[in-house]
Amino acid sequence: MDHVLRYQDTPGVKMIVVLGEIGGTEEYKICEGIKEGRITKPVVCWCIGTCATLFSSEVQFGHAGACAHQTSETAVAKNMALHEAGVYVPRSFDELGDVIRTVYDDLVASGVIVPAQEVPPPTVPMDYSWARELGLIRKPASFMTSICDERGQELIYAGMPITEIGGTEEYKICEGIKEGRITKPVVCWCIGTCATLFSSEVQFGHAGACAHQTSETAVAKNMALHEAGVYVPRSFDELGDVIRTVYDDLVASGVIVPAQEVPPPTVPMDYSWARELGLIRKPASFMTSICDERGQELIYAGMPITEVFKEEMGLGGVLGLLWFQRRLPRYACQFIEMCLMVTADHGPAVSGAHNTIVCARAGKDLVSSLTSGLLTIGDRFGGALDAAAKQFSKAFDSGMLPMEFVNKMKKDGKLIMGIGHRVKSINNPDMRVQILKDFVKQHFPATQLLDYALDVEKITTSKKPNLILNVDGLIGVAFVDLLRTCGGFTRDEADEFVEIGALNGIFVLGRSMGFIGHYLDQKRLKQGLYRHPWDDISYVLPEHMSM
Repeated sequence: MDHVLRYQDTPGVKMIVVLGEIGGTEEYKICEGIKEGRITKPVVCWCIGTCATLFSSEVQFGHAGACAHQTSETAVAKNMALHEAGVYVPRSFDELGDVIRTVYDDLVASGVIVPAQEVPPPTVPMDYSWARELGLIRKPASFMTSICDERGQELIYAGMPITEIGGTEEYKICEGIKEGRITKPVVCWCIGTCATLFSSEVQFGHAGACAHQTSETAVAKNMALHEAGVYVPRSFDELGDVIRTVYDDLVASGVIVPAQEVPPPTVPMDYSWARELGLIRKPASFMTSICDERGQELIYAGMPITEVFKEEMGLGGVLGLLWFQRRLPRYACQFIEMCLMVTADHGPAVSGAHNTIVCARAGKDLVSSLTSGLLTIGDRFGGALDAAAKQFSKAFDSGMLPMEFVNKMKKDGKLIMGIGHRVKSINNPDMRVQILKDFVKQHFPATQLLDYALDVEKITTSKKPNLILNVDGLIGVAFVDLLRTCGGFTRDEADEFVEIGALNGIFVLGRSMGFIGHYLDQKRLKQGLYRHPWDDISYVLPEHMSM
């Protein structure tokens, strides 16, 4: 708004073009300014981000993460408000140029804008080094050459060479004045007059200037210049005064018309100093919202570590802070810890533990062995939590009956994630599932998705007794109930955590404890390199065929 008002007060600006974006309410100030009469010039505006209406959840735009937190901050709402206030708003971003052209043509037709004659763009000068190499230009050779080259320059009213002891270049200036080649006033001072104070030859400056004869001394050259009509001060200290005197004389005679003094531009503050003062910041390489270690103590999602221990939040509470940026209810923290306990290990025969053991016996380190086991986690082993949560949630939210869900999955040829176990069955229940189910039923505010999954289990176990709701499935659906009913999350936030893989993280974190246990167990037992026995391998090579 400040920029719009500044252009409103700028005489040369006849039309204002504004590009807004989704989020914030700054554009409404333009509407108010027009209604209050503070903005009278035509305004063309378009708020970027109208496509956000195509998404069901909140969407962030651009590198700054612009988003609308309420309806009035959407691009559509702001574009409508601007249009109603009299701003020229195109129907889409593609028409913005056309609208600007239409407004411009109207201003030209009404005489507000008088089009200036188009001026051809200036020719880009040739690079100095390249032009000099081609022999097209040369570097000025001397003071005399420079002064003579400036004779035809209208904006140069006086010459002011500063020379030094040694050489005879200054005498050429004297000759040029006498011959009439130099007519403009010349102020000159030859440095090195103190050389007369020394009994022997003295060299001056980094170039080692010195006088090899009397005519090359600074005193002799200053006298010759003075006699030729050059303005020569009595000492270097008076050089500025002489220049001022010559300038005042030129002003008084009308040769120089002083230009209006323009205040020098403000020199921006040095970046490092401004950053040290806290006035600016360097753009962040990445963002984090879960932990800050810079202060006096570690902070988890806004909660100091001392408070975490004082409140006895436990591992479940810490996980809630770091994963969900929420302080979860006590029963939710207990449920998370129970999930980590029941998923910690399931024996050495499962693929993840088997891989960890093989790596450990091959002499690999802890991290390599653990990673080997974790890489087996997927839809077939351990990674069914997310998939089960998504499948059951989608079926339940769409109003599909349990039988319809089972029949549809069968028709589509898809497995129901979280259903089925190789060993456990309805007659040999998994006690892990029973423990978690009892806790959820007793402590959760509502268990709609769990009840739906148990109804599905009744149908699947009627077909085959081992098609039970397994521990992955129960954790998946129970966690969805937790996120939706604990009061700490909106529905969109709960669905987002399922979508980005938070539930599989429970299995990965829990099972990592077991994998590390298997690694340490193999090292403690000093087990050698593992080789799979031949009698446990079915070799199915093709028969030898001779051509």
